[in-house]
Amino acid sequence: MVNTMKKVAVIMGSDSDLPVVEKAFAVLDEYGVPYEAHVMSAHRTPEAVASFVKNARANGFGVIIAAAGMAAHLAGVCAASTTLPVIGIPVRGGMLDGLDALLSTVQMPTGIPVATVAMNGAANAALLACEMIALSDDALAEKLDNARIAGAEKVYAKDAALQEKLK
Repeated sequence: MVNTMKKVAVIMGSDSDLPVVEKAFAVLDEYGVPYEAHVMSAHRTPEAVASFVKNARANGFGVIIAAAGMAAHLAGVCAASTTLPVIGIPVRGGMLDGLDALLSTVQMPTGIPVATVAMNGAANAALLACEMIALSDDALAEKLDNARIAGAEKVYAKDAALQEKLK
């Protein structure tokens, strides 16, 4: 059977973002969601970014994750060139410790949306991408539902252990 699941594009503005972005890879691998990762700069390789993103849908992608620090225009540049969902990961660092990246990623003009996760929130970016892909993939949706149930069960077990300890 041929895998028809949409891929996730993970674009980072610099290879220095890789330690953050690896958390997204782990989540995508855990859920069996195919992805490609690339280093592309909104400022140094804008033509490459625009070309990749404009062709993303035709190349089997369903979601784009863009991680960048400092000026962090990558997610916005991606969103300007596609109507695929774009998830921005503002990366900590620089003189403002990521505040500049957060504001650059989250402050998008009307008509060019970017879903923004927390600074260094690559795992949540990947989970959000999985949820978007799961809109048309029932098996993936079931995996996500089961993970939520398992997470709740862990909390209940921790509470039960605490209550036992407090007796």
